[in-house]
Amino acid sequence: QLVAYEVKRMRAEEGNKQKILRHIKELAEKLYKNENPYPAVTMHKVQKPTEGCHLRLHQKPFPRLDEGTVQWIIDQATAKLQTAPPAVKAEKKCMVPSGPPIAAILERNGNALANSARRLEVVRNCISYVFENKMLEAKKLFPAVLRAMKGRAARHCLTQELNLHVQQNRAVLDHQQFDFIIRMMNCCLQ
Repeated sequence: QLVAYEVKRMRAEEGNKQKILRHIKELAEKLYKNENPYPAVTMHKVQKPTEGCHLRLHQKPFPRLDEGTVQWIIDQATAKLQTAPPAVKAEKKCMVPSGPPIAAILERNGNALANSARRLEVVRNCISYVFENKMLEAKKLFPAVLRAMKGRAARHCLTQELNLHVQQNRAVLDHQQFDFIIRMMNCCLQ
């Protein structure tokens, strides 16, 4: 939503640090409220019984429960639940537009387009090295791949390449290969 709706606002604020800081604070509050919609509920700790407590002689037998009292308590709780607001907020589903095209975002960075093809090639080579178990070469390219994941085109390239390898039935990985792929996917998702 930020990319889709507020690109013009961010461009207008580029020169004014006060507006940028206020905008960042607003975003931080929105993100915090999104992650923590309800105030923290305090949890009461129940102490564990000591070892051998069940062997003590002074334990009283559990008292008999009165059926009428138990039913009254259940009815009270049911009445409270019916009048209480829902505990979980309803999830609002909405479509977020894709925002401005990649070219509109990259127009400020003229050399970004020239570097884009090289970054995509680095991503493709690294994934090929991982699946071919050439881990030394993959390890050399890995930092560049992680930096490239900041771009939408590189993330798209990663998903296409992984899909290609899965379709070729070459998706059986050892631990190190799996670790590399998962780290790339994690970076992509972040």
